[in-house]
Amino acid sequence: MPVRKKDVPTKGEVTRLAIEDAAMELFLEQGYAATSMRQIAESAGLALGGIYNHFKSKDKIFEGIIIDKHPYKKILPAIIAAEGNTLDEFFKNAFHLIISELGERPEFVNLMLIELVEFKGKHGSVMLREIAPKMLPVFERVIKSRKDLRVSSPPMLMRSFIGMVVSYLITEMIISNSMISKLMPKNTEDAYVDIFLHGILKEPA
Repeated sequence: MPVRKKDVPTKGEVTRLAIEDAAMELFLEQGYAATSMRQIAESAGLALGGIYNHFKSKDKIFEGIIIDKHPYKKILPAIIAAEGNTLDEFFKNAFHLIISELGERPEFVNLMLIELVEFKGKHGSVMLREIAPKMLPVFERVIKSRKDLRVSSPPMLMRSFIGMVVSYLITEMIISNSMISKLMPKNTEDAYVDIFLHGILKEPA
C-alpha cells in the first residue's frame, strides 16, 4: 500500500475544505442564520446528504471554519519572531505584524463579528484550544524577562493583548471613512500599543 505524503490532502479533506469555503462565502454574503445546509451543499457541488458525511450540522461547519481558516498559523510565528530591544518595541512589532496580517484577511474579521453577534463567542473555547498552548509560552517569557510588570499572570497578559487587537480592529471599522479617522495621528498603531503598555495618565513628577 503506498504511503500518503503528509502534505497531500485526502479526498475527504479536500471535500471538507471545499464545504468550508462555500459556507464561508455564503455566511459573509448573507449571514449565518440566512444560510441553509442545502445552499452550502449546492455551492460546494454536493448532494445535501453528502455534506452530512463531513459535518453533523451548520454549527459544526462554522466551527471548522473558525479553526481551519484562522490566520493564527501565520500570526503566531510572526509574534514569536518579533524582535525588539525593549518590551515596548516587542509589543509594537508584534502588534504591527498582527494588524498587517489581518488586514490582508478582512473576511476573518467579518467572521469574528458573526461569531460574537450570532454565537456570543461560544466557539472561542475551541479556538483557544488551538491557539493558547502556542501563545502562552510567549507571554510567559515576557513576564519572566521583566521584573517591573504590574501583571504576573501569562493568561491575563495574553487576554489583554488579544483584547487590544480586537478593540483596535472593531473601532477601526467603526471610524473608517469618518471625520474621526482623519483626526487620528499618523502612528495610530504605536499610540494604541503605548496606551496598552502605559495607560493614559502621565507618570507623577
